[in-house]
Amino acid sequence: MELWILLLLHFHLGNAPWIEGGEEAERLNLTILVPPSLPSPSNVLISSFNMEHTLSFLPGALTPSDAHFTVQILRSRKNLWRTVGVCAELKAGQTCNLTKALKDPYDDYKARVQAVALNRTSNWTVSGWFQPLTDTVLGPPAFSVSGCGNCLMLQLRAPTQTVLPKLQLQDLYGDVVFHVRRTRDDSQFRLHQPYKEEIVIPHLQPGVEYCVTVTVTSFTTTHTVSSKPQCAFTSPPPPRHSLYIISSLLGAFCAVAFILVGLVMYGSRLSFKLLKYCLPKSLLYVFFQGQHRSGALPDLSRCVSASQPHDRGSSGRLRNTSKGLDCR
Repeated sequence: MELWILLLLHFHLGNAPWIEGGEEAERLNLTILVPPSLPSPSNVLISSFNMEHTLSFLPGALTPSDAHFTVQILRSRKNLWRTVGVCAELKAGQTCNLTKALKDPYDDYKARVQAVALNRTSNWTVSGWFQPLTDTVLGPPAFSVSGCGNCLMLQLRAPTQTVLPKLQLQDLYGDVVFHVRRTRDDSQFRLHQPYKEEIVIPHLQPGVEYCVTVTVTSFTTTHTVSSKPQCAFTSPPPPRHSLYIISSLLGAFCAVAFILVGLVMYGSRLSFKLLKYCLPKSLLYVFFQGQHRSGALPDLSRCVSASQPHDRGSSGRLRNTSKGLDCR
């Protein structure tokens, strides 16, 4: 039966000048065989970070491994699709960098992706509208934190991506928002400053660690992300081994000072005793020797400090003085 149908079909096709359209084929109950199309890609999306635009997509289910993908973009002002040369033969899993293709940051764009394999193609899958300035996500500038006594010094550096000729990425920044957290007790506050390469956060406690998170605001987009926190002490604390050295030196200094004070006190008491018992006798001896023009000063180190009770009369004082001068 199938052979008979094929012969009949061959007879009709050979004798008919042209069979047109689906109505004639349906009337003759014939089936025209055409190559099946490829599965269409899905999830076509344009994303942007710091004005770097990337197109991503997913291959359709049962897409053959030898298939490649073509990308085209459409500008709203021209309404004309054109192929992106660097993205004409993408493999499954690859993305397309559209940064150079989307030249006008003030225009709106669409992108579409098609799968191609040998003589088969898929239907186009179109993305939503994308506007570079308003849809991009602005990340934080790179920064470093250092202590300056009772403040923190921040050095900021914006990415070097150029948006337009003579227009840098930092020109899109509004304020820079600093989220400051004190690690000791988790107290926090926010500070808004215009973007500058060097910013000081004042009025902080010295010798305390603070962590800073940076976010930027913009007049063109509300899509921003914050940085990871970076921490620093306002005044760097001394190393732990330095504390041990300082404590040891302080203890040694106290011990030496205590010994010196003891020696001074002991020497003062000894000198006081020598002066108390030897000095009057020496002066009297000098007085007597001056009268006789002879003799030498006694050796004070051999003076005997033992004393006898002095008489209150002048003769008693004289006898005691003469006895005490035996300092040979």
